[in-house]
Amino acid sequence: MKYYIKELNKGGNIAVDDTILVKDTEATAGSRILEGFKPLFSAEAVERLEKNGYTISGKTHVGEFGLDLLGEFSYYAEKCETLKGAAAELVAAGEVKVALGVDMNGTTRRAAAVSGVDFLKPTYGTVSRYGVISCAASGEQVGVYAKDALGIAEIMNVIAGHDEKDGTSLKEKVAYDIEDVKGKKVCIVKELLEKADEETKKKVLAFADSLKSSGVIVEEISADFFDIANTAWQILMCAETCNNVSRYDGVKFGHRAKEFKNIDELYVNSRTEGFNFLTKAVILYGSDVLSKNRYKDCYDKSLRIRRIVSEKFAKLMNEYDAVLLPACSKTEYKAYDIKDAFNKVYSESVFTSVANLIGTPALVSCGVQLMGKAFSEGTLLSLAASVEKEGK
Repeated sequence: MKYYIKELNKGGNIAVDDTILVKDTEATAGSRILEGFKPLFSAEAVERLEKNGYTISGKTHVGEFGLDLLGEFSYYAEKCETLKGAAAELVAAGEVKVALGVDMNGTTRRAAAVSGVDFLKPTYGTVSRYGVISCAASGEQVGVYAKDALGIAEIMNVIAGHDEKDGTSLKEKVAYDIEDVKGKKVCIVKELLEKADEETKKKVLAFADSLKSSGVIVEEISADFFDIANTAWQILMCAETCNNVSRYDGVKFGHRAKEFKNIDELYVNSRTEGFNFLTKAVILYGSDVLSKNRYKDCYDKSLRIRRIVSEKFAKLMNEYDAVLLPACSKTEYKAYDIKDAFNKVYSESVFTSVANLIGTPALVSCGVQLMGKAFSEGTLLSLAASVEKEGK
């Protein structure tokens, strides 16, 4: 499998997924609609890495606009029977030190879990989104793949921090230091554990046992908001994607249909040829929930649910330092028909959507996931590091 859509430097130590801009390098977000588009500037995260001596190795394949499970529906990547994330696999193989990826709907976290590497989706606004091909701006965040928690901490200390070019960038500073975890409290959500297969359950429970050996208190709880959070995020994500991809019309850049008789046909033909089935399904659903008859019952209600989930999660985090849960329901995915993608992604996103919906950090390590309150990245990294250290 070829992981790069464009390799830039064989000696480079940082891979960047193709939704993140690198100056003068084609950026497609895995879609034919952006074929040939070359940005005039690099993303802020890329610039910060380069200023600190890191070298970009290349741009990695992503599924079209990051809407699929692991990146399987890129227009440019070869089709494989066993699904893997390109950036995650490069890190797993040791071909790069770390990689940057955009987490919008859990794709990066699932990829990390399947490939056996770490991935951190940081608190919303702590890493600049300037230079990201945006789909669902209220929930997407630049994150980091690495072999372990220490590797993530190193890169986060470089790319995190306020950026005036990004209107969502926060001024709060976050500590990414690895500390002693003795006495920390972690909970396992019973309802989510039951949704995973046996092998995934074993990984979660093994991770819990390792935490206990480091002095962490682990308890099993029930929580009733993960399913409704997933439904709310899928509605908001589709609505925002519908709005954001409307700019791709075949006029200024990207794919343009060769056959059209007027401007309406140019738009329709270019978008019909340029988007895949999953993106079209997301656009149609997003358009539906934003329509006059559905706006109040779907989109507006989802915004209200976002607030409720945020309050419920904050209440949970008053009792615990982190939530331990699966990143996905299984340890391996096989190729499937794109017409089944919308439902498959929806069902798998129940494990990841809370972090996107309310902007909290989430870390994948050892094939499982840790979630915490805003700005608790240091705690999540410390918990992961304690388990990773025991496993070495």
